[in-house]
Amino acid sequence: MLTFVGLGLFDKTDISVKGLRCIERADAVFLECYTSRLMGTSIEELEEFYHKPVRPLYREDVEQHPDEILTLAQEKEVVFLCAGDPMVSTTHADLRIRADERGIPTAIIHAASISSAICGLSGLQNYRFGKSCSLPFPQKNWFPTTPFDVITANLAQRLHTLVYLDIQNERYMTIPEAVEIIEQIARDKKTNIPLYVGIARAGSDTPVVRAGPADRMLTAEFGAPLHILIVPAGLHDMEQEYLERFAGL
Repeated sequence: MLTFVGLGLFDKTDISVKGLRCIERADAVFLECYTSRLMGTSIEELEEFYHKPVRPLYREDVEQHPDEILTLAQEKEVVFLCAGDPMVSTTHADLRIRADERGIPTAIIHAASISSAICGLSGLQNYRFGKSCSLPFPQKNWFPTTPFDVITANLAQRLHTLVYLDIQNERYMTIPEAVEIIEQIARDKKTNIPLYVGIARAGSDTPVVRAGPADRMLTAEFGAPLHILIVPAGLHDMEQEYLERFAGL
């Protein structure tokens, strides 16, 4: 049996009771560490909380070498932990398909996801979001432009865009870094992004939500990661008021 358990947004206490009971019954517990992170805890704290060893997994472990996980799941109860809600990432869906191909029973225990939390924190309505995108760090001979195409296509349809910010080992893209990348592309294309919404540490006791034009976002202090960015389309009256009250617009 392979059970995908969502851990929620920030720390060890975000897990559901159902998820915690599943871990207690498990023979092996794995933690996916590459699509997102729980910044309010550590693997050592999770092990103490669960009273179980937790093995970290990275992209190559899951996407290229999943045999150990699947072989164990053929005979034992295996739990696959991930920050947020399972199956939001396609890499999790791929692992579930591989398990099913081997005849391994699977299940999902859901948890809070950033894709829903941003609506509560920003007041932007979930039905007004278009396609999301991921913004990677620029490399030596490469600069990311595809995310900007997603943003402009959404704006043309009056849809908001959720922009996931890059994670590389212990390097986490910040909101000001992301805005600078997007603004550079906008200058090259001679266009303008009028408004951004930045959210830091969703799910924690001290989330930061700020809205404004690029110059404000580039100088704002958002604090520790994780950060995420929204490029809103034209605002409804309630969205406007919500951002004014809770994001300093």
